[in-house]
Amino acid sequence: MSRSKQSQKKLLVIEDDPGLQSQLKWCFDGYKVVIAGDREEGLSQVRRIEPPVVLLDLGLPPDPENASEGLAALEQILKIAPSTKVIVVTGNDDRANAVAAIARGAYDFYQKPVEADVLGLIVDRAYQLYELEEENRQLVNNMVSSPISGIIACSPQMMKLCRNVEKIAPTGVTTLLLGESGTGKEVIARALHELSDRAKNRFVAINCGAIPETLLESELFGYEKGAFTGATKQTIGKIEYADGGTLFLDEIGDIPASLQVKLLRFLQERIIERLGARGEIPVDVRVICATHQNLTELVGRGDFREDLYYRISEISLKIPPLRERDGDPVLLARMFLEHFSQAHGRNIRGYTEDALAAIEHYAWPGNVREMENKVKRAVIMADGNQVTAEELELDEVSVGPALRTLKEEKEILERKVITRALGLYDNNVSLVADALGISRPTMYDLMNKYGLK
Repeated sequence: MSRSKQSQKKLLVIEDDPGLQSQLKWCFDGYKVVIAGDREEGLSQVRRIEPPVVLLDLGLPPDPENASEGLAALEQILKIAPSTKVIVVTGNDDRANAVAAIARGAYDFYQKPVEADVLGLIVDRAYQLYELEEENRQLVNNMVSSPISGIIACSPQMMKLCRNVEKIAPTGVTTLLLGESGTGKEVIARALHELSDRAKNRFVAINCGAIPETLLESELFGYEKGAFTGATKQTIGKIEYADGGTLFLDEIGDIPASLQVKLLRFLQERIIERLGARGEIPVDVRVICATHQNLTELVGRGDFREDLYYRISEISLKIPPLRERDGDPVLLARMFLEHFSQAHGRNIRGYTEDALAAIEHYAWPGNVREMENKVKRAVIMADGNQVTAEELELDEVSVGPALRTLKEEKEILERKVITRALGLYDNNVSLVADALGISRPTMYDLMNKYGLK
């Protein structure tokens, strides 16, 4: 499609030469060209019109003989609008500064004198890339949409979990969340609260493993004035504070045996007693618990009460570790990269191929929390505009085989299904063909193809 047939698109030209300003203004059919004469005016226009493409002369006032002002403008433009494609315009003898601009994030460079057709093609190509990247961002946003706030995922494992959360949330049943550290147990707990009829009331979280045993009881149940040394006033506990809402007990497996009986009584009768008090207080609260430990093993060793275990696990949800979430590691890594690039003012465009392979094959023992920390550090420390595998600092990554084509994957699965069916039906071709919904001749063809005579 020619430029004259395209709808009006925004193009910002930052150029101080009046002659070139006039030439460039009428050089691009189909573009709404906005002119700026210096860095300050150019940055103002970037904020105002958010142009997909910028033509930037490196020699700007007050130092038009050098590239310092233009390079400074480049860095500030990309900080304000990281997705914008900046094409720097230089003199014939200024190739070194053009290369420096590319290293700092410029999309391309063009050397004067201006040839309208050539420059027009470069601008068109930059605009098309901007549109493709914008479309890709929209597709990613649509792909990761989920009913759970805070969850970024496209894997079937997480989509199944989200559907289960939607079913459980309105019921109010006591729920046990199981998963490794860093898998997002509190995010799921908050979703159960936000999708319930208690959403307008408090969500109160307490980490049972982070509070000393001597303080945990008073933290949970509260205390009366004078109940112990230092108790100078009446203080309500987390359970009472969550009245009407949801109480999230994280790392429930670390709760001491001395408190398990008192917690069990609260769960059974929904009443509490503050330390030093004689009266009982009714509490209406939904309880969600979480742990990274194997509670059945703790019960078997006598470290966790069996009756308490059954009380807190009316329904259990297992949150899959990141390494078992098909496609999610790379998706999450891209989302974190975009977030931290903006937060720290870095123009990081993506990952190198070796980095993507490392992300896909790394075991992620610390799960999402580990990935967040790794990507944040890599964005801050990256030397170029792409994060490398070395900058991610992933230990001992064993990169698997290259991605297979869809045809290869289909053949592997097809052979596996046929082999299993032949085993189930004792090599009876007629029965296998019926079970698989294909004709006998097709079945024989497939057996010949895969050497399954």
